Amino acid sequence: MPSSGSVGGSVSGSVVVVNCGSSSVKLALVDPRTGERALSCLGERIGSPDAVVHMTTTSGGESTTRTINPAATTHRGALAHVLQRLLDLDLPPLVGVGHRVVQGGSVFRGSVRVDDRVLEQIHELSALAPLHNPANASGIEAARAVLPDLEHVAVFDTAFHQTMPEVNYRYAVPARWYEEFGVRRYGMHGTSHRFVSQRAAQILTDADGRDPGTLRTVVAHLGNGCSATAVLGGRSVDTTMGLTPLEGLVMGTRSGDLDPAVIELVADRTGESVTEIVRQLNSASGLLALSGLSNDVRTLSGKAAEGHAGARLALDVFVHRAAKHVAALTVSLGGLDALVLTGGIGENAVNVRSMLLGRLAHLGLVEDPAANADHGRGSTPAGRITAPGPGPLAMVVPTDEELLIARDTAALVRQH
Repeated sequence: MPSSGSVGGSVSGSVVVVNCGSSSVKLALVDPRTGERALSCLGERIGSPDAVVHMTTTSGGESTTRTINPAATTHRGALAHVLQRLLDLDLPPLVGVGHRVVQGGSVFRGSVRVDDRVLEQIHELSALAPLHNPANASGIEAARAVLPDLEHVAVFDTAFHQTMPEVNYRYAVPARWYEEFGVRRYGMHGTSHRFVSQRAAQILTDADGRDPGTLRTVVAHLGNGCSATAVLGGRSVDTTMGLTPLEGLVMGTRSGDLDPAVIELVADRTGESVTEIVRQLNSASGLLALSGLSNDVRTLSGKAAEGHAGARLALDVFVHRAAKHVAALTVSLGGLDALVLTGGIGENAVNVRSMLLGRLAHLGLVEDPAANADHGRGSTPAGRITAPGPGPLAMVVPTDEELLIARDTAALVRQH
């Protein structure tokens, strides 16, 4: 069993970061101080006979990738197989295991050490995230079985948003739905929003002495899944995702905001169940449905440039909806100091960022084309993609959810 170590009263070593999705398993060995990864794993098609795991180890700046077939195809079996292989490698000492958990409801307001009661509560919250929490719980169970001597920590996607005021998380629905069924807005992507908002505040404070306690920021996490969050003084006060990740922005395969009556209409016309219709709203809508082509912005950008009408429409709707939500979130902030873009699209899609800033020019966000093309790398403050001036700025800040999970885990291990 790898041992844990400490230097000068602080935890020294690496954290195993586990992220079990509905059909995938991700694992990384992360140094919480430097962010370096000694190992990363991606398990795909979990739950099918074609399950496969790609394992990459890094040493001395060189990486080696091998592909293995897990002995079992379930989340628990696949993760247990990977962890057993991990123990056979010459790796840094392990100090703890951090688990991404999608739904913490209103129970968990921060990251917590996992015990039997916490695991039971994660299972109980599966009704709010039936595709994710059961997989997350299976990952915890597998890791605890293989690494029983290490502390395990649950880091919740929803926890960062538990600071939202009631006026921003309540739906205008019968009170019984809220009181008995927990129908309210929870928000997602909290780990990314927390990491990115903290990093942006640090950059702006170092650059021009901004007070992080009063900073008004909208963080837009744009990837295959998309959400935006209003962050005031480091606290989430409003966000676009709701009870589930389906609400809010248009996404790769998710519809985003929708009139609920659409579900009744489609059910009446097709005879399809509510479950089937919601499945299509999650996996057959968004950019994929609008373009009739792809959910990948890179593909759509290329095809739009060639004149593909569906690709152009998909990008226009995507950007328009994102701009509407960003502008709306400034109401919860009372203004805007910084728009922070992150995620695969937010960090890399120059054209999408340009389109978005064009629609938000009325907020004082004026694109600097050269800085945007360079992803803000040579700008001051770092990441800035708007023209210098006294008004709000837009900036690109790469997210690192695994590093935040590792740091939360190390901090709780140190406290314990």
